[in-house]
Amino acid sequence: MPRDYYDILGVGKDASAKEIKKAYRKLALEYHPDRNPDDDEAEAKFKEASEAYSVLSDDEKRAKYDRFGHQGVGANGGGAGFRDVDDIFDAFNDIFGGGAGGTIFEDIFAGQRGGRGSRKRARGGTDLRITLPLTLEEIAEGTEKKVKVKKLMKCDTCDATGARDGEGGHRTCTTCEGRGELRQVSRSVFGQFVNVQPCPNCQGEGRVIEDPCPQCRGEGRRRGEETITIPVPAGAMEGNYLSMRGAGNAGLRGGPAGALRVEIEERPHDHFVREGLDIYYDHHISFPDAALGTEIDVPTLEGTATLEVDPGTQGGKVLRMRNRGLPELNSQRSGDQLVRIHVWTPQELTAEQRATLDAWADAPEFKPSPKERKTKKSFFNRVKDVFT
Repeated sequence: MPRDYYDILGVGKDASAKEIKKAYRKLALEYHPDRNPDDDEAEAKFKEASEAYSVLSDDEKRAKYDRFGHQGVGANGGGAGFRDVDDIFDAFNDIFGGGAGGTIFEDIFAGQRGGRGSRKRARGGTDLRITLPLTLEEIAEGTEKKVKVKKLMKCDTCDATGARDGEGGHRTCTTCEGRGELRQVSRSVFGQFVNVQPCPNCQGEGRVIEDPCPQCRGEGRRRGEETITIPVPAGAMEGNYLSMRGAGNAGLRGGPAGALRVEIEERPHDHFVREGLDIYYDHHISFPDAALGTEIDVPTLEGTATLEVDPGTQGGKVLRMRNRGLPELNSQRSGDQLVRIHVWTPQELTAEQRATLDAWADAPEFKPSPKERKTKKSFFNRVKDVFT
């Protein structure tokens, strides 16, 4: 279960943008990997704080998170899912970014990096997006779907190294001396600035391939197809999406894989029309059944149910079946099933049937009463009365 983003930053849910920014700045400075070398726990906290800030600093993402939780921002039991390391630094640079050929945070940490070298930044894979059609029954119950996804996959021939001889086919980049980046320090009256750029010779990896793998041509990945199981929680409506970290395109030469983003699509139903969490079903009965009362069998999302129609039921009456609608995502609340009754008027009658109806045509019981005419409501007002 992922931690609450507000708890991670140590702010309340009513915190202002300024308070959120201030809280993240404090945590980022405390847990930045350059201040905590070889400390995996500090690095994890830095990434966690950056992830929380990337959501709460964005008004649209924050609104979705406040309403739907982690699921609303694409979380799948493990955070919102950064596409790669660059996303973390985007959040960091939003706070500490500067100009004049460098960034302020580079100046802060310039004296601490010393000669230990920079971390090699693996080039992550891109995200994939697919649409997953679901029936109302699958949305109501939750389901697991297996889909075949065409994507870039790890090269088995070279074990994703990109070299014919595996790890042995690499050598240290002489341009950056294995650091993966080139630095330029400049001084001005405002202080020291450090401009850091990925090494153009090794693309930031700190090493180069001497003999590329013939199967993947040095990329460490190849095109293929994978069957992926997608768990869909009950109540995932159309427009919602799930994010599966690591299920997207493989990264270059062992870099982290991107995410698979699955958008939910609702298939049209043969019987029901959905409005929010409620579902509507239209059922026709005969005039004798409406006058005398009857029992009807109606379909539901869980099978068939029997309803009692009272004698004298008018066309347009709505029968409510509580908690037979769709569940709300991450909630115990469910909608209702509403059955609209329509009285069927026969269009073809035999002479005997016509004579029988003619005999009763002038009977007062077969005519709307003056009171009924006076208080007669439209169909929409009758539906409105059901909810009030």
